[in-house]
Amino acid sequence: MKRVTLGLVAVAFSVLAIAPAQAAAPKLVGTVGPGYTIKLTQVGRIVKKLKAGTYTFVISDKSSFHSYGLDGPKGYAKDFTTVPFKGTKTFTVKLKAGKYKYYCSAHESTMFGFFTVT
Repeated sequence: MKRVTLGLVAVAFSVLAIAPAQAAAPKLVGTVGPGYTIKLTQVGRIVKKLKAGTYTFVISDKSSFHSYGLDGPKGYAKDFTTVPFKGTKTFTVKLKAGKYKYYCSAHESTMFGFFTVT
C-alpha cells in the first residue's frame, strides 16, 4: 500500500512541476482596429524588444476590415487573423532572434510596427 501511495504522490508532484512551466509563457497582447491602429503590448507597454522564447499571443481584432499578421527572420510568417474575422484568438509562438514586423495585410503601408528579439 505504501508503494502505491508513494507512486501517486510522485505522479502528483510531476504534474504540478509541469503545469507551471506550461503556464509560464509571457503574454503579448495584439490589437488591431476598430480604427486604423495596430499595436503589440506586454503589461500595457508597446513591445520594442523581447528575449527569444515562447510567448502567448492574444490577438484582439476589432474590425472586420483589418487583419493581424507577423513576419520575422528567415521567412517566418504567421497570419493571426484575416479579413473579415472580428474577435479574439490566442496562439503560442516561439520567437527566435531577429527583427519582427506586425501589420494589417489590408493596410500594411500605414498599419505596422516592429520589435526585435535577442
